[in-house]
Amino acid sequence: ASAMGGSIDGMPSEYVLLNAEGVTKFPDYLSDEEAATLPCAAVTLWNALFEQNKLLPGEMVLILGTGGVSVFAIQFAKAAGAKVILTSSSNEKLERGRAMGADMTVNYKTTPDWEKTVWTLTEKRGVDHVVEVGGAGTLEKSLKSVRVGGTVSLIGVLTGFETQIDPSIILMKSIRVNGIYVGSRVMFERMNTALLVTKIKPIIDRVFDFGDTPEALRYLQSAGHFGKIVVRVGS
Repeated sequence: ASAMGGSIDGMPSEYVLLNAEGVTKFPDYLSDEEAATLPCAAVTLWNALFEQNKLLPGEMVLILGTGGVSVFAIQFAKAAGAKVILTSSSNEKLERGRAMGADMTVNYKTTPDWEKTVWTLTEKRGVDHVVEVGGAGTLEKSLKSVRVGGTVSLIGVLTGFETQIDPSIILMKSIRVNGIYVGSRVMFERMNTALLVTKIKPIIDRVFDFGDTPEALRYLQSAGHFGKIVVRVGS
């Protein structure tokens, strides 16, 4: 797995030359479109919850948003026997999250102090893990939501990089903050083994033809999707 295309122009191409060492077989039960969602979003989440951490049954995971990584987080966390608190600004998306197994949901648009709600939902204990994709705008709230000795996996920075967080909260609560940047091929292969057992099916919001890539990027920017957006190369 790699972060190709994250900050490099030219990846939306019909033909590319890549190192063969990065090639791995995906589970047979997945379609090409479903498999295309794995190398970034799925392995990133796998790295966060099962490589840097060891998510255990009964533990509680706070998942921010309903994009690709976050929806995989719901699926993998529930498959591991964990409990899920999901946040979103859309009640419709929260309803879809509950249908996927999210145990509790919070609308952060109508509940701006959502960290207080999380604290109440966990009986003032805090969650064990936070899948943090917001960045500067949500990190402080995530730190307040996690338990003493808990983990915040910093995966995305949708609200920006600059922040003025008081580091004492990390110190006093012994919080582990992990920066997660995709994952290795070995991690990808371990994830594939788990997929073969759980038969998790990636949630694809829309599939665009290759010629409609600009439209796909605009749709991604609109933040209206739930799960992954896929561009199909070829017929």
